[in-house]
Amino acid sequence: MLRRAGLRVTRPRLAVLSVVHDHPHADTDSILTAVRTGFGRVSHQAVYDVLHALTAAGLVRRFQPSGSVARYEARVRDNHHHVVCRSCGAIADVDGAVGDAPCLTAPDGSGYEINDAEVIYWGRCPECRGNDVQRLKATSHHEETARQGRGPT
Repeated sequence: MLRRAGLRVTRPRLAVLSVVHDHPHADTDSILTAVRTGFGRVSHQAVYDVLHALTAAGLVRRFQPSGSVARYEARVRDNHHHVVCRSCGAIADVDGAVGDAPCLTAPDGSGYEINDAEVIYWGRCPECRGNDVQRLKATSHHEETARQGRGPT
């Protein structure tokens, strides 16, 4: 992959590319930790430089949800989107809704040649929604018990 993209094959590049493939949506610090754990000593600056080179070569995609640090993934060139949980920050991929890339047809492109779009959906993940349901059930049970005069002893 590196050679096809016109990049020299180096240990840091192989390590970072491997980590990004194994940990989609990881931030730079997580990537650095995983590279050091799995591949040994590497500097912070080396990881930043490699991420920049891999992104410029199209081997890695960088995206940054509002209010979050930059994230990296190896899923490139398919114009997919992301959904972010407002509660816990979990991120998942979302395929385009209709056709190949309908969001690339802007009603008014202001003369730009549009070739990419970033869509980020926001909501709550299934785990956080499930936790809310459990909390609601526990609260309802506690309130019912209190109304019946059977409070905690």
